[in-house]
Amino acid sequence: MRFSFSYITITVFFLCIFFPVAAINAQQVKTMSIYKDPSRSVDERVNDLLKRMTLDEKVGQLSTLLGWPMYQKVNDHTVEVSQEFKDAVKDRKIGSLWGTLRADPWTKKNLENGLNPLLAARLTNELQRYVIENSRLGIPVFLAEECMHGHMAIGTTVFPSAIGQGSTWNPDLLYEMASAIALETRAQGAHIGYGPILDLAREPRWSRVEETFGEDPYLNAQLGIAVVKGFQGEDISSGKKVISTLKHFAAYGVSQGGHNGAAVIIGDRDLQNYLYPFEQAVKAGALSVMTAYSSIDGIPSTAHDKLLDQTLKEKWGFDGFVVSDLGSIEGLVGSHNVAKSPQDAAAMAINAGVDVDLGGNGFEAALIEAVKNNQVSVSVVDSAVSRVLALKFRMGLFENPFVDTLNVGKKVRNEKHKALARKVAQQSLILLKNEGKILPLNKNVKKVAVIGPNAHNIYNQLGDYTAPQPEDNIVTVFKGIKNKLPGAQVTYVKGTAIRDTTQTDIEAAVKVAKNAEVAIVVLGGSSARDFKTKYIETGAAVVEDDQGIISDMESGEGYDRATLQVMGKQLELLKAVKSTGTPTVLITIKGRPLLLNWPAENIPAILEAWYPGQEGGNAIADVLFGDYNPSGKLPVSVPKSVGQLPVYYNHLVPQHQDYVEIDAQPLYPFGHGLSYADFEYSALSVNVQEKELQTIVDVQLQVKNTGAVTGEEVVQLYVNDVVTSVVTPSRQLKDFQKISIAPGESKTVKLQLSVNDLALLNVQNQRTVEAGTFEIMIGSSSQDIRLKEEFEITKSIKL
Repeated sequence: MRFSFSYITITVFFLCIFFPVAAINAQQVKTMSIYKDPSRSVDERVNDLLKRMTLDEKVGQLSTLLGWPMYQKVNDHTVEVSQEFKDAVKDRKIGSLWGTLRADPWTKKNLENGLNPLLAARLTNELQRYVIENSRLGIPVFLAEECMHGHMAIGTTVFPSAIGQGSTWNPDLLYEMASAIALETRAQGAHIGYGPILDLAREPRWSRVEETFGEDPYLNAQLGIAVVKGFQGEDISSGKKVISTLKHFAAYGVSQGGHNGAAVIIGDRDLQNYLYPFEQAVKAGALSVMTAYSSIDGIPSTAHDKLLDQTLKEKWGFDGFVVSDLGSIEGLVGSHNVAKSPQDAAAMAINAGVDVDLGGNGFEAALIEAVKNNQVSVSVVDSAVSRVLALKFRMGLFENPFVDTLNVGKKVRNEKHKALARKVAQQSLILLKNEGKILPLNKNVKKVAVIGPNAHNIYNQLGDYTAPQPEDNIVTVFKGIKNKLPGAQVTYVKGTAIRDTTQTDIEAAVKVAKNAEVAIVVLGGSSARDFKTKYIETGAAVVEDDQGIISDMESGEGYDRATLQVMGKQLELLKAVKSTGTPTVLITIKGRPLLLNWPAENIPAILEAWYPGQEGGNAIADVLFGDYNPSGKLPVSVPKSVGQLPVYYNHLVPQHQDYVEIDAQPLYPFGHGLSYADFEYSALSVNVQEKELQTIVDVQLQVKNTGAVTGEEVVQLYVNDVVTSVVTPSRQLKDFQKISIAPGESKTVKLQLSVNDLALLNVQNQRTVEAGTFEIMIGSSSQDIRLKEEFEITKSIKL
């Protein structure tokens, strides 16, 4: 159905959007169905609607189909629903769509055939209008979208990838970012944002490290809570918020060998580390959780009753819905081999606690057959449907299914959001090394060489799960430096590719470096998908093995690594530039920790940028030339060798002994990050208040900026339970605070430990604070500890 908007049509449409409830008179309220009556409670409306639904309609509400085939773009002003959507409404009674507005090489949606924000809003309104008018009960559809570092759609703001977000160590900033993403997503008519990913990145060979906040349970939890609250706000019916879907439940990031979706072998006690961020986000109000492709100790996460029903729903009190990852219900048959048939797989998944099938092929006919064959009770189906319907009612979709198309352009990728993307990128940048204080560079420099495969490549800068971008949307490092130095001669030479060794001209790079006052070399990796990339059904990329030019992509979903070397001839390029004698600065843009041993020994300044998003080039130039003092801290440990793995900081005691070839320490530790300022820590005091179930430890210290410029410092508090009944780490992050301090200024920093921060799982798997000595360590990283103090807990507490 096509749009034909006249003045009268728009006026009527506008009134229907903003005054739907007021149009219902008292007589209509008396005669309408309970589920259509906005004055009734959510429970009343859900129960009434459930009684009216057939089994087919119920199962349809549990099916989330791929959304991008559901429309046809006629021209730049007109979009219509597709016949496939009409058939899905009629035959499949669908309840949700996923990725309707998504654009990337997998979906085959690009800048020409994809949707801009205005067309997206028009389309989602038409999808809702069609399903309401052409289904028996008129239930609006849920529209879910990928939202990990911005809404994955054309024309939206692209923020730094999650590993960069984690490097900010700034929950308040991530709340602001998530609020902007939610507004952009909801303005276009979507309701659910997939994110944040709360998996721990403790296996850097894994392809999806970039999508996580890092390796630490506490840091991931605090940042995850901020994103959830930014997405959902206080009221999901406000028209500005989306439902947050936590990914991937659980322990997905520590599969054997770093293989994406492979088996996870960990014990019940260790599993609690991976559950902790999810538990905290659920308690903060997260309304949706996605299962993982992996299995845990032989049980697939999509059929894990103890994980989903017993822990998530019963123990934690989760009242949202669980959605399978794409195709993971079918994977119980085809990948894990724990189900004989699709019917068995559907029964296993829903009986374990999966409420919604992402993809639309895991439930539907198979689940209906499972109910008819008494493998699944109707009450189990009703419970799942109730969870979905409750959120549709809570979001106000029955009263307000449409969005305002008149103002969508003001809400998506506006100047405020672009400025915010730059701010997040600034705070995500980590100064790993600054020998001789070569940085910041002098703005009076006249000749600058910008070299490397990631110096001027827009997609290499953005990371996985990114929509196609017009070139003028993205500021590369080369562009950012030119913006910063309008009067200087800034020369760019690629030098080489990320992986392909045939695209190499090191001689040209050496020539411009010799002629420059400073050489800025931008190396690393890439998660940039192109339209030649092949994909499996879940959308994960397949590593290509053709004999043509090899793409840059070496990270991103499906691109697991066997080594962590900087690929291709990049190090050869860096060594050649360094050999010219021109002062050299290295910037790394990448999605996972790579081995930087040679640069760490030979390059005076190294700046870690991860994937810094659309404003990354401006943010990097701000740091290089001193307009922003870097404040990022590593959310992951950087190894010296793959043979050290795992190398995360909070491993269990005893202390790791050195290897024959190298020591056991990381090249750069968790929490590391330098500044142009210097910070002095002093006056640590610890006050313990022991109360039954409410023990609080108040920690206070002074931090002084002894440098010449204003800087932000992340004060990190680590705890060691000195003698324990079970083996524990020698230090665990339990609080942190990011503060800005002017030169010569001293600030009081107050941190706090709750009874939960001091607890462990004892031999009986009971959460307990054990009496004894605890050590507090305050520092600028997990290894740079500046202050220490001990305190005593006199009585054990069972939680």
